[in-house]
Amino acid sequence: MRSSHQRPNRMQSTAKRFALVLATIAVLNGWAAAQQTSGIPPHGKLVRLFNGKDFSGFDTVLKSKGIDNDPEHIFTVEKKGIIHVSGNDFGGIVTKKEYENYYLRAEFKWGDKTYQDRVGKARDSGILYNITGPIQDPGDTWPRSFEFQIQEGGTGDIWLIRGASLKVNGKLITSDDVHPKGHLHVRSVRFGAGPWQNVTGYRDPVGEVEKPKGEWNLCELVVDHDHMKYFVNGKLVNEGTELNAAKGKILFQTEGAEVFFRNLKIAPLK
Repeated sequence: MRSSHQRPNRMQSTAKRFALVLATIAVLNGWAAAQQTSGIPPHGKLVRLFNGKDFSGFDTVLKSKGIDNDPEHIFTVEKKGIIHVSGNDFGGIVTKKEYENYYLRAEFKWGDKTYQDRVGKARDSGILYNITGPIQDPGDTWPRSFEFQIQEGGTGDIWLIRGASLKVNGKLITSDDVHPKGHLHVRSVRFGAGPWQNVTGYRDPVGEVEKPKGEWNLCELVVDHDHMKYFVNGKLVNEGTELNAAKGKILFQTEGAEVFFRNLKIAPLK
């Protein structure tokens, strides 16, 4: 015969399990709500855009050397899957594939060195996406594309290159091939930005979103058909609609400043 105090213990155990289930559901619901309110739309599983070992799936393009010719090792892979970009040339690593309707994540941090016309100026890099133009001589004519700007004091700005256009807050912003060198760059600063100075180490005194130099920063890009969003360290910093190119290749720049990238991942939107 069971003792009289065993039944209450079993009931208490059942109640605890039920409470744990309810708590788990609440946590999951809270997580789902946070995902929805964060501005990142539902998406599939994130997969590595960069395999962490070599540049399979990418081409290199350099102003001084052309495509897939990097004898000075502007791009190298370090331990723990980190891409080291020396910065001592202009160009990038560009995906062989085109992408559309996706969520992209990438982390970056600055190195110390600057080169050529970046010496003494704000460290500069970026992510070009929806590339639809020819990838040649990027130092003079970056391919027709949109840019997620990565620059000291200006990370999260939009650059439009060689005919790319979109609307920000309902206003059309465009670039056209009218420059003597065949390109025109147009900039739309991030939300809440303060003054900017083109000097090494600059930080926005009003609306800086970057972490201190030497720390990793998270950039998130959403391309949802003709609508895009930029996030830096979890904060929405730019948004545009009516992009005139909804798909294309993705390029991570070398632009005269030493920079490191890691955890490059991409997922299709649902």
